[in-house]
Amino acid sequence: MGGDLWAILEPKQTLVNHRLSEWADGLAQIACPPILAEAVKYALMGPGKRLRPLLCLLACEAVGGTTEQALPAACAVEMVHTYSLVHDDLPAMDDDDLRRGRPTCHVKYGEALGILVGDALLTAAFEVLAHGYGPKTVAVASVELARGAGPAGMVGGQVLDLIADGRIAAGTGDGASGSRQVELEQIHRLKTGALFRSSLRLGVYAAQAERPEGINGDQLAAIDEYAAAFGLAFQVTDDLLDVESSAEATGKRVGKDAARGKLTYPQVLGVEGSREKAASLGRQAMAAADRLGSAPLAALAEFVVTRDR
Repeated sequence: MGGDLWAILEPKQTLVNHRLSEWADGLAQIACPPILAEAVKYALMGPGKRLRPLLCLLACEAVGGTTEQALPAACAVEMVHTYSLVHDDLPAMDDDDLRRGRPTCHVKYGEALGILVGDALLTAAFEVLAHGYGPKTVAVASVELARGAGPAGMVGGQVLDLIADGRIAAGTGDGASGSRQVELEQIHRLKTGALFRSSLRLGVYAAQAERPEGINGDQLAAIDEYAAAFGLAFQVTDDLLDVESSAEATGKRVGKDAARGKLTYPQVLGVEGSREKAASLGRQAMAAADRLGSAPLAALAEFVVTRDR
């Protein structure tokens, strides 16, 4: 689709940004301390691709829903994603000072407020879901988002990542096992892939959970196949960008993974092997998108493996 993809996606990005900004501005109408409201909006409204909300919107449309149906779920997943970035950037985690081309939240507002901004975004995401849908959708969507973000999802993957870096001691039976590539894939299927899967699944639930016939199992299976390939392709490409791109292009520090000796795909497979891996995963995601009849999801998978930021 090329340029046609962004003709489709940019209005959706604008819509998500508008809805997120409305929510952040609404904090002034409740008993939220003004400095917390300011810091939350700073973190949430930083420039970004809004990839997870876009996946949610496109998945919803691919299975018969509308953009409007998916918007609350799309905003909720972006709030969870932003919380994870704010916490990942903290000194105790990745200790980053640049995010989306701007000072990280804890650099601008201090470490204590940075922690609380993440806490606020995570908890508020479930309030957004609860106000956005009927009871069946709220139930399945809340479980899905909690699972994707929680100890067997994104948070668990972050722990495995820190164990691999030697920054957390593994307990008995903890951590990834097997070859270094298996270990790396386990980390990223949880740390990155789980929230991508939840983003896509939330789009399906927004479209179908309240229908008398319920969720279409075949479509959900195709969404899961897409999510598995897409999430890993995204991470392989992200690791390549840390080696080959610049802070100006990516909006965050590059070269830090190699400097820390971090377990990455270029380290395990080499640069060329990583490119081949990303391309293969991209083709798998595109095939799943084709089964759903979604040209935008297929084009987004192609974009993810060819992006430069």
